[in-house]
Amino acid sequence: MKRILVTGGAGFIGSHLCKRLVENGDDVICLDNYYTGSKENVWDLLKYSNFELVRHDVIQPYWAEVDEIYNLACPASPIHYQNDPIQTTKTAVFGIYNLCGLARRTGAKILHASTSEVYGDPAIHPQPEAYWGNVNPIGIRSCYDEGKRCAESLAMDYHRLHGVRIKLIRIFNTYGPKMQAYDGRVITNFVVSALKGEDITIYGDGKQTRSFQYVDDLVEGMIRMMATEDDFTGPVNIGNPGEFTMLELAEKVLRLTGSKSKLVHLPLPADDPKQRRPDISLAKEKLNWEPKVPLDEGLKKVIEYFEARRPNF
Repeated sequence: MKRILVTGGAGFIGSHLCKRLVENGDDVICLDNYYTGSKENVWDLLKYSNFELVRHDVIQPYWAEVDEIYNLACPASPIHYQNDPIQTTKTAVFGIYNLCGLARRTGAKILHASTSEVYGDPAIHPQPEAYWGNVNPIGIRSCYDEGKRCAESLAMDYHRLHGVRIKLIRIFNTYGPKMQAYDGRVITNFVVSALKGEDITIYGDGKQTRSFQYVDDLVEGMIRMMATEDDFTGPVNIGNPGEFTMLELAEKVLRLTGSKSKLVHLPLPADDPKQRRPDISLAKEKLNWEPKVPLDEGLKKVIEYFEARRPNF
């Protein structure tokens, strides 16, 4: 049994990771300040003796004897991180600083969940890990983009200077049950609007593309990355290379929900990337990993999740 700390563990992705680790028999400490996470997401885990839920903000130091740390603490949707951009930057930077200090003291291995947003509005497509990105450092998204870039830098400096065992992954768009209905992400926006029969908003001409991975695929990639040898730090892209335009996604949601919602167009938000698709060659080579869940299959599970919660959204 390993003792594992998961920060942001009551969030969308964190809760799925905690469940997987608890079911594996590990002793899990779930840390969350509930800014975007929810106790409801981990309610079913409280019955397990190897699960512990702690309210804590990673901006402040945390002490525990642990073998592994998964750092997922940071709001990840624009509607949340732009609501308090200073707090977002502090969470990304002070959070990894405090957790690397904990890892250094305990000898724990730490996996830091970075993001495809470090690539900004990419000039290279698809995006390999060697690409340094095209990020606006003073834009409305920079609190998250630059916060995550700085966090990667801090993690690697702790590795080089202090020998901390670092694992870096860059997560591309992820979806699944336990997402918040109004988190501002495109899949939840489309699904909730379709189920309510409201207009589906598409920004710009709808030809901008994204790739979407189901949350179970991401969790598998995270666990495989944590299990790699200490001399491999990454970063590694974890995402689904299947690429869809926003119009294609909207049409899929309409077909799967049977909704009669109409598509309406609004101006494209500032610094919104026009393309986003991972090159996962490194993940295939080092982790023997690639996504398994097709978009239609994953969307059906998300639709079922939100349908079961009507009319509470």
